[in-house]
Amino acid sequence: MAAGTAMSSYWRGLRDGLPFLAVVGPFAMLFGVLATEAGLAVYETMGFSIVVIAGAAQFTALQLINENAPTLVVLASALAVNLRMAMYSASITPHLGPLPLWKRGIVAYFLVDQTYAQSILDYEKNPDQTTAEKFAYFLGVMTPICPPWYLFTFVGAVLGESIPPSLGLDFALPIAFLAMVGPMLRTPAHRIAALVSVILALAFAWLPYNMGLLVAGLGGMMAGAQAELRLGIKP
Repeated sequence: MAAGTAMSSYWRGLRDGLPFLAVVGPFAMLFGVLATEAGLAVYETMGFSIVVIAGAAQFTALQLINENAPTLVVLASALAVNLRMAMYSASITPHLGPLPLWKRGIVAYFLVDQTYAQSILDYEKNPDQTTAEKFAYFLGVMTPICPPWYLFTFVGAVLGESIPPSLGLDFALPIAFLAMVGPMLRTPAHRIAALVSVILALAFAWLPYNMGLLVAGLGGMMAGAQAELRLGIKP
């Protein structure tokens, strides 16, 4: 495959990924602000974003850290939120599985909601692409999403240190979750999963350290998967 073809796929992916920047920037900055307000240093906040690089899991963990939950509960909750990545991996493997190990490692690290959704849509729309072209497209989509996540996290962390604690930005966290969840409720399976998780979260709110969130997350995913099977729809 000519290098020019791969570059063409990369630039096409970059173009398709650019609209996500409008969402990534504000949310990364918000995480940086809230993380420093929660007591994390700038380097700790940056390490958080670089190692985890998953907005929903980061906000979940941050909320539990704010509530002084045990480290094990924080980790388990973040992992539960990120279980969807296993489904993303299974779905994208037929397209990128033949890549060398080091390239698969890059895909695994940068596989987030936006890179998966846009890439899989393109792969299904253009099934005749080579594996190399698909990888180049994935990198193109990733470019305006993941590096800006680090940059805006840093900006938010630096700004967060200058914001007086008396302003109390805690209210922004539930708003951020609502803004993330809303656009994801695309199908009946999504809506059933959300409804079940809300009911379970309320029913198990009495569990210590917000462990009801684990029950709600697992129950919601199970309900969504069953709804998808029974209704014959895709998420």
